[in-house]
Amino acid sequence: MKIVFFNIPAHGHTNPTLGVVKELIKNNHDIYYYSYETMREKIESSGAHFIPCDKFDSQTKLSNEDKEKIAKDLVFSTNLIVDMTLRLDDEILKEMQELKPDVIIADSMAFWGKLIAKKLNIPFISSTTTFAFNKYSARVMKQEGPGLFQLIKSIPQINKSLNRLREKGYEVKSMLDIIANDENTSTIVYTSKYFQPYSETFNDNFAFVGPVLRESIEKIEKAGIPTVYISLGTVNNNNKDFYQKCIKALKDENLRVIMSVGEDIDFEKLGEIPNNFIVKKHVDQIAVLEITDVFVTHCGMNSVSEALYYGIPLILFPQTTEQKGVANRVKELGAGKFLEKIKTSEDIKNTILEVLNDKSIGENAKKISDSFKTCGNLSEIVKFIENKVKGN
Repeated sequence: MKIVFFNIPAHGHTNPTLGVVKELIKNNHDIYYYSYETMREKIESSGAHFIPCDKFDSQTKLSNEDKEKIAKDLVFSTNLIVDMTLRLDDEILKEMQELKPDVIIADSMAFWGKLIAKKLNIPFISSTTTFAFNKYSARVMKQEGPGLFQLIKSIPQINKSLNRLREKGYEVKSMLDIIANDENTSTIVYTSKYFQPYSETFNDNFAFVGPVLRESIEKIEKAGIPTVYISLGTVNNNNKDFYQKCIKALKDENLRVIMSVGEDIDFEKLGEIPNNFIVKKHVDQIAVLEITDVFVTHCGMNSVSEALYYGIPLILFPQTTEQKGVANRVKELGAGKFLEKIKTSEDIKNTILEVLNDKSIGENAKKISDSFKTCGNLSEIVKFIENKVKGN
């Protein structure tokens, strides 16, 4: 089969698909992967044909302030989706008509893949690296107070933007047609039924396959003392004040601390780095998680899934609404504790020590880990894709 993937320029959305791509290629399928130059190396290393989308995408030209608006401003996000789809419209539609793929697999945030598949009547599978979305699981990401008011106020502007798609032949009734899949849409979900909120409300078109982890690039030795890993991910991670508080909180503790701070942090402005700290712009996260005892995380779904795969207790420090939804689920299952009301470094230290010493949190994290490891393996994911295409 010829299979086309569409994805966004985010490691957390790309990484889970790469094992699937390798397994598909192993089973003699041709993969054409539309993504971004920042993802080229890892996608090409999977064996897929890489096709860059950068020239079409306004997201790659956004300021940091605008990038933060994506998760908070639905009108702004809708305009980006519409702009991207219309930029792709002529060239990508022509490529799809020439390539004649048997199926399009698009990340749940790469909405243009879904719209293009629908327009050309090509079989479509959604690749969901967050929780599967329906009216029940939406409660996890619920809008409240001012957020709900802003959403209602935005509806006329959103419809005006969607009209631009309708004029180009895209059948879009509402924003929900773009962001949600109906029960008939085949969907790969990279989590377990146990971790997925309201999993009993999803039918067999949703394959809960668990996290697909890559192998670690390096090996890190255990320290003989507990290891604390601190990371705010790869996007909203420019938080010098938080990192300084972590250093102050843990510098005198009998702990090894590995802290990943991202590209924008000037190490000199963090002050003196204590001997028990390893501070880097980036780390091999899988290698670090293999030896971690507690993880202070921004609660991105990919980071949380990777950590829970190893049964690591979590300290929850979400930065966006979506991340708070993930954090709430972790807390609900007893596998982590929120880091709230950070007034002093003592608040951070006390929370970390509490989680390290609470065996029940570790036991609950292991329950989620067990649910991940008993999900479908890569060969079953390939079979799910093949069967769905044959069924169309």
